[in-house]
Amino acid sequence: MCGIVGYIGSHQAAPVILEGLSKLEYRGYDSAGMAVFNGEKIQIQKSVGRLKVLEELTHGGATMPGTVGIGHTRWATHGAPSDENAHPHYNQEETIAVVHNGIIENYLPLREKLLSKGYQFVSDTDTEVLAHLIDYYYKGNPLEAITKVMHRVQGSYALGIIFAEHPDQIFAVRKDSPLIVGQNENGCFIASDVPAVLKYTRKVYFIENQEVVRLRVDHMHFYTVDEEEIQKEPVTIDWDADAAEKGGYEHFMLKEMYEQPKTVTDTLLPRIKDNDIVIEELGMSDEEINAIRKIFIVACGSAYHAGVTAKYVIEGIARIPVEVDLASEFRYRNPIFEEGTMVVVISQSGETADSLAALRESQKLGHKVLGIVNVVGSSIAREADNVMYTWAGPEIAVATTKAYSAQLIALYLLAMKFGKVRGKIDEDAFYSMLKDLKRLPGQIERLLANKQRIQRFANRYIGAKAVSNTQLTLPTIILV
Repeated sequence: MCGIVGYIGSHQAAPVILEGLSKLEYRGYDSAGMAVFNGEKIQIQKSVGRLKVLEELTHGGATMPGTVGIGHTRWATHGAPSDENAHPHYNQEETIAVVHNGIIENYLPLREKLLSKGYQFVSDTDTEVLAHLIDYYYKGNPLEAITKVMHRVQGSYALGIIFAEHPDQIFAVRKDSPLIVGQNENGCFIASDVPAVLKYTRKVYFIENQEVVRLRVDHMHFYTVDEEEIQKEPVTIDWDADAAEKGGYEHFMLKEMYEQPKTVTDTLLPRIKDNDIVIEELGMSDEEINAIRKIFIVACGSAYHAGVTAKYVIEGIARIPVEVDLASEFRYRNPIFEEGTMVVVISQSGETADSLAALRESQKLGHKVLGIVNVVGSSIAREADNVMYTWAGPEIAVATTKAYSAQLIALYLLAMKFGKVRGKIDEDAFYSMLKDLKRLPGQIERLLANKQRIQRFANRYIGAKAVSNTQLTLPTIILV
């Protein structure tokens, strides 16, 4: 859950980086750091603790002058939380700086190779290996050195890289860890998530696996791992910066709980037309729906639990057998596919690594994949055969609320659509269920309006370790 932000432009980089990292604090971290080229060398400042510590150390970025830099919030994987293990990491000459999200799986043999070549390490991280490895292959051409490293490392990574010899450039690299780039009239940005750059631009480019981006002040170029230049189209983010702020609520989880009526409405109503369910993005004819013999639902975390509920709903309404798998296990258990199998991959971010791997494995075996995701232009959205968006807006809280509700609504719509097409529910039952779905946003609003009653109930039983039904005094909430 680490965060990356980078900037090159006409403004001072450090304040922009600190601002961007503050929008990624929800991801969790134990340390933070920045690297900025100050006109003579790459200056690094990093520390254990909250981002506020870094802000105080740099006086809000004022002590790190320069218009090109990269920043990072770290969640420890290799090496305990410490100043030495915090990102960014240098090469020995301190002319290359790297920030990294992900895990390099073969970092130990690479480290041993570099030690044998005389390189010295000051941290326990896999990321420092990358800094030295780039240095090892660097002969004056940053792109060539980076692609050589990409051919030799195994694992997942999103990288931000700056070179003292090329202070007019930032390089961004991605494999299996999300990374975006954006641009405005003042410069270019890299980030691991949209909220970090939303204040500056709404047009972003999603970097695909094993792609490299070279960013300058006024333009950017995209390359494959073989250094071939490619063209990409930007994606416009249609929610504004306010949607990623607390909006007067005490915390993001509370805000997102109260956004559930709108989330359900936005996911539901565009797909109800003339008392029917129309899921245009499904891209399936009635004949194809009738040909479905089995559905695999694959997901992680809360999306997996939405899938568990959907199993009962789809089997009950559409009478199609459903298996639900944790994505981390799916591709290793050698699942039994048969003709007429459909795979549904659920992910809020659309970047869940295990879910993405399950999607690719399913497609490799020739099966149609439907992605149910929230983030437009995300990896699962781009790679799935078809995608059904949940339109929940940005989810900042780690404990999901509105994204889970939207996923359930999408899955109910899917079950009802399949059930009607396959003739498993009659029209009266279908219209009754449709009527109930339309009432749901209003019912959620009335439920949330009973905050004080619910709070009293919670306060009464918060200390209980076990409660029998006879002991409960439930708040009366009428939903009509």
